Amino acid sequence: MRKHSIVAVVAAGALALTLAACSTGSPSSTSTKTSAGPLPTVKMMVGGIDKQIYLPYQLAQSLGFYKKYGINMELSTEQNGGVGAEDAMASGQVDLAGAWYIHTFDFQSKGKDVINLVQLSGAPGEREMCSTKSGVKSAADFKGKTLGVTDLGSGTDELTQFIASKAGVQHSGYTTLAVGAGATAIAAIQRGSADCVMTTQPTVGALTSKKLAYSAIDLATAAGAQKALGGDWPAAGLLARSDWVISHEGEAQKVVDALVATMHWISTHTAAQIADKLPAEFVSNATISKAQYVAGLTTDKGQFLPDGIMPAGGPKVIAAMEKANGVDLSGFTIADTFTNKYAIAALKLEGLKATTTPAGANG
Repeated sequence: MRKHSIVAVVAAGALALTLAACSTGSPSSTSTKTSAGPLPTVKMMVGGIDKQIYLPYQLAQSLGFYKKYGINMELSTEQNGGVGAEDAMASGQVDLAGAWYIHTFDFQSKGKDVINLVQLSGAPGEREMCSTKSGVKSAADFKGKTLGVTDLGSGTDELTQFIASKAGVQHSGYTTLAVGAGATAIAAIQRGSADCVMTTQPTVGALTSKKLAYSAIDLATAAGAQKALGGDWPAAGLLARSDWVISHEGEAQKVVDALVATMHWISTHTAAQIADKLPAEFVSNATISKAQYVAGLTTDKGQFLPDGIMPAGGPKVIAAMEKANGVDLSGFTIADTFTNKYAIAALKLEGLKATTTPAGANG
């Protein structure tokens, strides 16, 4: 077994973290001048920055939290047909990825040391939206259908495979189609090229309001995830290469500080207040009105964890799903895939207590 290299730096104290924050140490890190001096620049790509499931990354920017905690954050978003956020991070194009925790298992299985630094949600935030003409009521009805996912090999693809297999439908029994999100997912339902699509808010709200599709399977709430997946399903997190974390310990901690502060802010504000802080084009556009956005967020806001802590049992659920999907888990342990130490330090900095029961080394 490979003992995770990041454990070697756990003993570094708060003073070391503070001093390290002044270092830029990476070719991709530049500095921005403020009245308090230069801030290190960190680059993050998000797997669809306008999706509600990924709103904390942009919200932290809108609230000014990255700069408050000492980071100049450069945010970008993956594009349909382009390089995925997690792949951009793994290849060094960006420092961090705002993406699903499950990708750490995929990378570790391929010998790539990628770790999740803070957990933002305890449910996928997804719904299986099925055409009003599909006749699909549960995963047992997937046989013979065309199922839309954001991209082949994506987290939604893996989720679709898992819920289908739990219902006794093999992968060969249905067709998977990459439909992206937003307008392209809506178009796939509208023109009948997909019977169902796995998607999130605000696309869910748009499909519902247009009476094009209904929610056949709820993975957007903790209760829905428990029912369909057998437990908490930690989704959106902050992924990084362990070698980057070790050489940028201060920056890693400060980004987590900003995100934990954001998660607490989300837990103490309404959906309407959150929407008001996001870019206008995220919450009101050609596919959805602001009122619909707020309604969807009100329903699904419970997916967000208030403290950034990886929930107990969540990693085991992910591991079981990956094993069922044929991923080789023999070369690493669950402890290699995540850490709570940065979130715990961030909570201490804020004077907050964790309300999520934390996962241990075995998930």
